[in-house]
Amino acid sequence: MAARIIGTGRALPEHVVTNDFLSTIVDTNDEWIRERTGIRERRIAREETTSSLAANAAKNALENAGITNLEVDLIIVATFTPDNYMPSTACMVQQEIGAVNAVCFDINAACTGFLYALSSAYAYIQSGMCKHALVIGAETISKVIDWTDRGTCILFGDGAGAVVLEEDKTGKMTFVQGSDGSRGEVLTCKGRNANNLFTAKEEEETAIYMEGQEVFKFAVKKVPECIEQLMEQTNSDYTDIKYFCLHQANKRIISSVAKRLKQPEDKFPVNLDKYGNTSAASIPILLDELYRSGQIEKGDKIIVSGFGGGLTWGAALIE
Repeated sequence: MAARIIGTGRALPEHVVTNDFLSTIVDTNDEWIRERTGIRERRIAREETTSSLAANAAKNALENAGITNLEVDLIIVATFTPDNYMPSTACMVQQEIGAVNAVCFDINAACTGFLYALSSAYAYIQSGMCKHALVIGAETISKVIDWTDRGTCILFGDGAGAVVLEEDKTGKMTFVQGSDGSRGEVLTCKGRNANNLFTAKEEEETAIYMEGQEVFKFAVKKVPECIEQLMEQTNSDYTDIKYFCLHQANKRIISSVAKRLKQPEDKFPVNLDKYGNTSAASIPILLDELYRSGQIEKGDKIIVSGFGGGLTWGAALIE
């Protein structure tokens, strides 16, 4: 049994932080940020949390799909910025939306997280273990940012996106994924060290650390590779693909991928100018915008591709 996406939703913090505002706290300016990243502004949480954003995106997706909370039997949340170590964000979403019949867990694959969660939900449905799955990408990255580091604080934003998958014979999804833990040090966000009766230490900095050039080189090489692998695996033609929905990390990365694939940039939709890099939330937020604006319709073929910390990457062909 296969599956298809029947609904989408998103939720974003109300507070908008512009490049001009960031220029008042770090040595940067609007032109410098836009030229290097394509970002103009981002949403930053004040009262919102990862779980509240995830729950609101889930509610919007369920309403869009036209199913009830009681029909959901699986909730997967992709995030590296949960509110708690436990309970999981997925369990907190379950409580908020009343999806009492769902199995719930989180996945952490950083910016590739939504893609990993989507493939996991698809596998659950294929195996017959569930019929309706909520797949959510949600982040409040602002809480793990060093706001004195202009190399990272300009890049990231908060938000959540969600899709509903339903068991369906006509649905088609094919996935390509990979990981390279040996290169994980180029993009990190440390957890707490052992700090107990026997190993008392001062707390270390837990902000995001990134070697920007290394991440850039990784992305512009690996993303075209995995998309080409996916196209070959599915015997697909590039002319059949309506959109390439990439993780919204940097406009230069997206442009470079389009160039390497020899595809027009207008097939690579972009919303990072409004939201920045929202990690696991970026792809489902983009899908919701495209779907609700009528740019994606039933039967369209799209490719989604994520890349990020781990290092991790992947792509999916979705019809």
